[in-house]
Amino acid sequence: MPEPNAQTLLQQLQQLLGTDNVLADPERNEHYRTGFRSGEGPALAVVFPHHLVELWRILNTCVDAGAIIILQAANTGLTEGSTPSGTDYDRPIVIINTLNMREIHLLGDGEQQGKQVVALPGATLHSLEKLLTPLKRSPHSEIGSSCIGASIVGGIANNSGGALCQRGPAYTELAVFARVNENGTLELINHLGIDLGETPEQILTNLEHGAFAQVKDLPYSAQDDRPRMASDREYTQRLRDIDADSPARFNADARRLFEASGCAGKVAVFAVRLDTFPIPEHTQTFYIGSNDPAVFAGLRRGLLSELPELPILGEYLHRDMFDLAARYGKDNFYIIEKLGTRNMPRFFAIKGRMDAWLEKRGFLPSFLTDRVLQRLSHLLPEHLPQRMRDYRKTFEHHLILKVANTNIAPTQKWLKEFFAREENTGDFFPCTPEEATKAMLHRFVSAGAAMRYQTVHNKEVGELLPLDIALRRNDRDWQEDLPEELESQLEHRLYYGHFLCNVFHQDYILKKDADLKQVKAGLLKLLDQRRARYPAEHNVGHLYQADTDLKQFYKSLDPTNTFNPGIGKTDKHRRNCGCG
Repeated sequence: MPEPNAQTLLQQLQQLLGTDNVLADPERNEHYRTGFRSGEGPALAVVFPHHLVELWRILNTCVDAGAIIILQAANTGLTEGSTPSGTDYDRPIVIINTLNMREIHLLGDGEQQGKQVVALPGATLHSLEKLLTPLKRSPHSEIGSSCIGASIVGGIANNSGGALCQRGPAYTELAVFARVNENGTLELINHLGIDLGETPEQILTNLEHGAFAQVKDLPYSAQDDRPRMASDREYTQRLRDIDADSPARFNADARRLFEASGCAGKVAVFAVRLDTFPIPEHTQTFYIGSNDPAVFAGLRRGLLSELPELPILGEYLHRDMFDLAARYGKDNFYIIEKLGTRNMPRFFAIKGRMDAWLEKRGFLPSFLTDRVLQRLSHLLPEHLPQRMRDYRKTFEHHLILKVANTNIAPTQKWLKEFFAREENTGDFFPCTPEEATKAMLHRFVSAGAAMRYQTVHNKEVGELLPLDIALRRNDRDWQEDLPEELESQLEHRLYYGHFLCNVFHQDYILKKDADLKQVKAGLLKLLDQRRARYPAEHNVGHLYQADTDLKQFYKSLDPTNTFNPGIGKTDKHRRNCGCG
């Protein structure tokens, strides 16, 4: 039973929302207390407000009771950032799930309609993509997080990266959010650049109903003698600076920590205002292969500095990852291809709930749904185009390069000239539309292939250790070289990533008897020696140590440690800042 003060809080939450919207039974709320990949912890309740005003009242109630607050949307984060972690908290925890508040308001009129949007906390990337497509515009992030139902605000809160190198990390300086100040008082801050009223409930009611949507000229707030940005409009210039001795992007970059952006749940975000992007009329994808890492290093520098425009994306796959994804991502490939991305969030949600239910049945094998899906995938026909499979046989390193409009012809000419030089061993081919789609799908499912392999073979192999890292922009030595003491503890090491940004996902499947903590410490030490930054785009969550600047940013947002305590391996206890 909850402690008396916790019981009072639970009753207050039930009075605010009704018992149907408050899950206090640990059996029923386990799904919301458990991370997408790992991590879990206790909670007094998981609550489901349907309106922004309800969310505001819940926050006030929790702050008055001295409870911990963790906000969560789709809970698709990969570093345990939207759930409790462990049992060493000093106060009751209330998880607030925001998915019911999913409105998206288009800003602008005529040809400018949808150039910017205002998204509420439960709005998903998939919903935004669907809304913008008829307007020939697209959101910051496309296939990837959108497929599993990730929220727009979640991406902003975590400075999420993505494949589209022209757009940079998810970022805005325009938001409505609530914070607990140094005196322990909850305050609502409207930095959306839109007049929504005076009182919190008036502001939030107008925000939810989109009472501002017909305004043509929306005011901006000044920041550093310039208008506040609704995306990282400086990223393309930063990426082209190929001789800079720092990464293009990483989660703890102080340049991109601003209020809601990078907050990691240390404030309660009610809405964000974001730029959207035109969909190009024409695109061309090139498939590139080589066996020489130095050739790919030169390729990256040339593509970033010698073309009239930046490519849309440049996605890397090592041959080992190609092979693993071809076998252990095959069912996901077909599900996305046949069902479409619009059905994927529902599919993953159903699978998650089914997994949670099955794991409680001790007589069934673990990871049953993954095992069944993997068996079924063997019955499916070959899904990868012949030319891609031929390149797999010939080349160790693979790059999917996509360009648009007037950049297509110059890129093809540049690639021909590049590989015509004797020192640049390798080759490329322009993809047909079908090959382009399948190449990108193959790259996308690679992200889950290592997880599938490890779960299916969990009796034969050790744990999965995923890292996402950002190398310096001037770093040509991008391929990892591991010492024997680390190499000997690994069953597989799998590399893929956003090559033009010098951002890599490195998934290590350990041998059965390997020590995860020891291996991780060794790998991170090597990355520190290479002056790489990590995590690059999944944020620290409860898996990484936040650096000094990031800790200070979190403390400035949340001086009393009310929201999401412990993030970045920080202290989980209440801080007294003159709040009695």
